[in-house]
Amino acid sequence: MAPRAYWKGYLKLSLVSCPILLYPATSEREKIRFHQIHKETGNRVRYKKVDEETGDEVEQRDIIKGYEASKGSYIELEPEELEAVAIESTRVIEIEQFVPKKEIDDLYMGNPYYIVPDGEVGQQAFAVIREAIKEKGMVAIGRVVFTSREHVIALEPRGKGMMGITIRYAYEVRDEKEYFDDMKDEKIPKEMLELAAHIVKTKEGHFEPEKYEDRYEEALKDLLKKKAGGQKIERAEHKDPGNVVNLMDALRASVKGDKPSADRRKPARAHSRAPKKGGRSSARHRKAAS
Repeated sequence: MAPRAYWKGYLKLSLVSCPILLYPATSEREKIRFHQIHKETGNRVRYKKVDEETGDEVEQRDIIKGYEASKGSYIELEPEELEAVAIESTRVIEIEQFVPKKEIDDLYMGNPYYIVPDGEVGQQAFAVIREAIKEKGMVAIGRVVFTSREHVIALEPRGKGMMGITIRYAYEVRDEKEYFDDMKDEKIPKEMLELAAHIVKTKEGHFEPEKYEDRYEEALKDLLKKKAGGQKIERAEHKDPGNVVNLMDALRASVKGDKPSADRRKPARAHSRAPKKGGRSSARHRKAAS
């Protein structure tokens, strides 16, 4: 079955426009998902929407949106009133500007979408816009509304179609100075840097996403298989990698392909925290009653 379009509308470059469809370029549907289960009965737990004051369950048709203007005081909005926020990008992505992609900091990159023409009628116009963007060697910037918000979106050619990536607003990105300004400027000895550069060189390669397996997902599948087979699940022991107490020794040992021995270690300069004790966990496997 063909995937369902996430958004449909028009792509516009000046006076040229065409109908388009947007599809999410990524999916987490294949990942294992858990439900919440009542430990005593084995039945699934479900949530109900209740009135905060009366405790009565509220039907979906009776729920509207409200903005808290002051403590306990809300400005209520009906769905029809929200639709009055009519801006052009609700149905049209209009290209406003072309910018070099390298100027867009990775921090601002959001979610990717595939963009295709909607029907045969607009295919030529779609191809014209796609090729115009390709010829500029830049990305096209426009705006689009979905999930009840307007998003900036960067468009670029991808194969026979296009890819759109939502761009975060400046106010959504935290200032790095809040995190990095208190860090000390370390003076790195030349030998240390050379050793580190050698290690980096031995690990150089090309990015091949197929090489990176979701090890946690595979471990979950294995655990579920064991549990379904009636095997006892024991908590895995994880070794603490420990603190590097002598950086030069660690670098030299890394180059040699081994770890520094205990007798070469010097006392640590910083106090290490004791590992936290993990809480007990248990899982029970129940067979469905026939």
